[in-house]
Amino acid sequence: MTRLLSAILLLLGVAACERFEDLDQAPEPMGRFLLGHNIVVVNEPDIGPLSREASDDEWQASVESAISERFSRYDGDKYFHIAVKVEGYALAVPGIPFVASPKSALIISVTLWDDANEGKLTEEPKLFTVFEKLSGETFVSSGLTQTKEQQMENLSRNAAKMIHDWMLRNPDWFGDPSLMDPENTSVGWPRPVAEEETITPDS
Repeated sequence: MTRLLSAILLLLGVAACERFEDLDQAPEPMGRFLLGHNIVVVNEPDIGPLSREASDDEWQASVESAISERFSRYDGDKYFHIAVKVEGYALAVPGIPFVASPKSALIISVTLWDDANEGKLTEEPKLFTVFEKLSGETFVSSGLTQTKEQQMENLSRNAAKMIHDWMLRNPDWFGDPSLMDPENTSVGWPRPVAEEETITPDS
């Protein structure tokens, strides 16, 4: 039992230092993309059984922050708008590790808009089912190891990453970057690491 607890504590210590490392690097090229409107709609989403509850405003702020964090790094010359609707969620409540270890999840639908053409890039919204990023904390159960706000941040950042990956698979949507003025635009820049986020061996 002592060895098992030690292993769990070690995992939790590692998890506390985890970051979305790609955010601290220049983003992958995505045409002439420049983030325009960052719209998040939350209107009485479905809530999973035995879930912690979060207000619509809390979800809106969390998802908007994650979208801005990821996509504001681009410095193109054509505006594209990202509209997200929170369809449902489940935020794990405390359970018994390895017996009743509930997981958190978020369901969103996403529509992308081209500002220049004043139209959608896809006819139908793209549906995403988002789960927690696997870590020492979520391995045991985020209901035991994370606050509601931490769970929401984890899911929101994962959602933004899934949206980003989907967009990167469709480079034709965002135009030819060679047409941009190199003096005023670039493919993007890293997100500066805040002082409190600096990772050290003792984190």
